[in-house]
Amino acid sequence: MKKEILTLNKLKEMPPSTVFATGVIENSPDGVYMTNDNLGKKLRWVAKRGRIHDWAIYIHWAEKEEDWIRDYGDKVTSPSNIKKLIPCDDAAFSMYRY
Repeated sequence: MKKEILTLNKLKEMPPSTVFATGVIENSPDGVYMTNDNLGKKLRWVAKRGRIHDWAIYIHWAEKEEDWIRDYGDKVTSPSNIKKLIPCDDAAFSMYRY
C-alpha cells in the first residue's frame, strides 16, 4: 500500500495541532531504529501539525497511548526515519520542526 505524499499545501490546509497520521513500526534497522534496547519491540508514532504550517513526529513504545506520545514522546530527528514514516515533498520536509 502506497502512502500519500505530504505537501506544503496539505500542511497549510490543516487546522493547527492536527494529528494527521499515526502508526506502529518495529524498533529495528528495517523499521525505525531508535535504540539498541528492545530490538524488535513495537514503536507507536504520531505526526502532528504545529501552530504554523510546520510539523513533527513523536514516537515511543507502542503500549503508550497516542495522546501520551503526542504530548511526551521522543521527537523523530533522523531525516531517513521522518521520510520513512511520512513520505513528503521537499517543501513539506523543509517545514519539519526539529
